Amino acid sequence: MSLIEVIAIAIALAMDAFAVAVAAGVILRQVSTRQTLRLSWHFGLFQAMMPVIGWGIGLTVQDLISSFDHWVVFALLFVIGGRMILGAIRGEEEEVKSSDPTKSWSLVMLSVATSVDALAVGLSLAILRISVWFPALVIGIIACVITAAGIHIGGFVGRRLSIARYATLIGGVVLLSIGGKILYEHGVF
Repeated sequence: MSLIEVIAIAIALAMDAFAVAVAAGVILRQVSTRQTLRLSWHFGLFQAMMPVIGWGIGLTVQDLISSFDHWVVFALLFVIGGRMILGAIRGEEEEVKSSDPTKSWSLVMLSVATSVDALAVGLSLAILRISVWFPALVIGIIACVITAAGIHIGGFVGRRLSIARYATLIGGVVLLSIGGKILYEHGVF
């Protein structure tokens, strides 16, 4: 597998992380270095770990995982996205401002939810008998950089437009859309 192919895969895998990072930045408005490092580190780490996990699992349990992995991801995205949408509809502006998606269980759930596609890449690498270590490193680094850019783009937009409530609503819809896309790709719809 060439470097260009690995970079293309890494960029494609990082798009969900980018969308979530933009939404997080809009919600936060003022993005600190600590928040940037937390979000980009976790998203990059999970994006790098998932191919390794998928590769390690290999073909032996691929059928078992593929039967329900999309439902797990959808459930995570549904819970997080649903909470964001309900908070925005109820007008919980203070809760929106005080919630920090770069902390606590939200960070872990978002990290898992945005990186499950990378698990399938690891399984594919195992099928093709390609070493996972270099692609995992590239995937992690690119996800980290794209996430950092996304949270700052979102923060810039959030500061310019006082739209935290609407951004929370849009962020929730984006998460539900990602979950729906995953179900669609697995033939549920």
